Amino acid sequence: MGGHGRPQPHRPAGAALGGRGARPADRGADHGHQPALRRGAREAASDPAEDVTEEEGATFVSHGRGPVAELRDLRVEIDGRAIVDGVRLRVLPGTVHALVGASGCGKTTTGLALLGEYPPGARVTGEVYRTTDGPVGYVPQHPAAVLNPARRVGALLHDIARLQVRGLPRAERRTAARERVLRALADAQLADGETLLRRHPHQLSGGQQQRVVLAQALLLGARVIVADEPTTGQDALTKSRIVDQLAAVAARGIAVVLLSHDLDVVRALADDVLVMRAGRVVESGPAERLWRAPRHEWTRTLLDARRPPTDAGPAPDPDRPALRVRGLTARHHGAVALRVPELDLHPGTSLAVVGRSGSGKTTLARCLAGLHRDHDGEIVLDDTPLPRSLRHRTRAQLAAVQYVFQDVRAAFDDHRPVLDQVARTAVRLRGTDPVAAREEALATLARLGLPPGPSHRLPSRLSGGELQRAALARALLAHPRVLLCDEITSGLDTVTRRALLGLLAGLLRDRDDLSLVLVTHDLDTARLADRIAVLDAGELVEQGPARRVLTEPRHPFTVSLRETTARLETGSPP
Repeated sequence: MGGHGRPQPHRPAGAALGGRGARPADRGADHGHQPALRRGAREAASDPAEDVTEEEGATFVSHGRGPVAELRDLRVEIDGRAIVDGVRLRVLPGTVHALVGASGCGKTTTGLALLGEYPPGARVTGEVYRTTDGPVGYVPQHPAAVLNPARRVGALLHDIARLQVRGLPRAERRTAARERVLRALADAQLADGETLLRRHPHQLSGGQQQRVVLAQALLLGARVIVADEPTTGQDALTKSRIVDQLAAVAARGIAVVLLSHDLDVVRALADDVLVMRAGRVVESGPAERLWRAPRHEWTRTLLDARRPPTDAGPAPDPDRPALRVRGLTARHHGAVALRVPELDLHPGTSLAVVGRSGSGKTTLARCLAGLHRDHDGEIVLDDTPLPRSLRHRTRAQLAAVQYVFQDVRAAFDDHRPVLDQVARTAVRLRGTDPVAAREEALATLARLGLPPGPSHRLPSRLSGGELQRAALARALLAHPRVLLCDEITSGLDTVTRRALLGLLAGLLRDRDDLSLVLVTHDLDTARLADRIAVLDAGELVEQGPARRVLTEPRHPFTVSLRETTARLETGSPP
């Protein structure tokens, strides 16, 4: 809470730049939003005799030794600081190349270079080659930022499909375009395509938005797909399906460049891995070799940090809950989306709400926060029923229940410094003097690991991990009784994720009046909690102590979620 910003502008999802020919970046060029690139020669590929085939109207390249794209000694500077330094990457057809590393290490900047896209004002040297006729598709980390909120999903996808059927007789085009759209949605693991086509992006869960963007890239027929954290915010079952889908994409001869913090997904999917730190590649090689015998200390640190902190053991559990939910039934456009008969949250304890994408996790959190009004039932805070809408809640009630959003960049105003936005919460909700609020904000940010330097910057200049800490600090300045964290670790690398979960555990130890609701798709993250509630298809199917739910699940969905998580961790086939 504490204010919302607007998403950063991005090139439309699945958009592509250029095609055939090598395209070296101008040495020493100062690039704005659209860098100047020169066309080069086809001979940049070591094996120019690639076979091109037609499949269902899209062009694909067969497996071969020659790269379809290549980065040579890429260096990207902003204000004299190198954010990417000396990166080399040969992108081969039918191969999955993964870039891994901590937040801010340069993964996304490197991936976007394949599209010829750089941060505003960047100075770029080195060479970027693309040797295919097909486009480069891009699946961004934050899908809401690239989906037009005013247009239905069907319109967004049909815009692409109509261009691909122009060669057909006019009477056949509409049906052919619709078939392509539905096939792309199915390939992106969105089975209920007919229903989704009628919805706007804001009516989808974060995971569904992610898969719509993936469908756009697949529909585009890209020869190279840059997938930036495609499994962010996804449950283990959906992750497994996305792994299978991207593997199938690669099997058709399409190159996949995977930018990911999720090392389990990388191990299951990638052929080659580049480990990045502070803009440089510190280690590279086949995935299995890196897991079995990592050579660089940073690679070992990333692998060791995969597990979150162990659970803190029994927590205080007074008789009176801090928050009670009774008979909750939430609706979306008249249709029932969530049923929770009974749920309690006690002071000093944490509750993890687990389930697949679209199961109702975020809807539950939004009901608790007063952001979803269309529901029946009762939500009681300290024996006082909370109004369904935050517009009808008192200032004290607004401060008592705080929400930290999944899409953290969309929750900040990109035109105001982070420190000002954090301090504003104390001013608005607690009536704190602006000077005192600013001092408290600086102290809280520093305690959460964000020093004064980054705190004074605009949100766009912070990494995902830094901005997530700022969002947590903003909520804490309200002095809440209940803290709702919606997938706040889903876009973070293993090291940053472990540190953030450690901070949350520390907050519960330090404040016995604070309760935590941790909305997550990840069972490993749920280990932090005292209790776990499992949602499936809008129904509360299981709840209980975390240790019992994780080791002795009773509902078939919980069993399948645990088994799929274990399979991804070990890299075992389905």
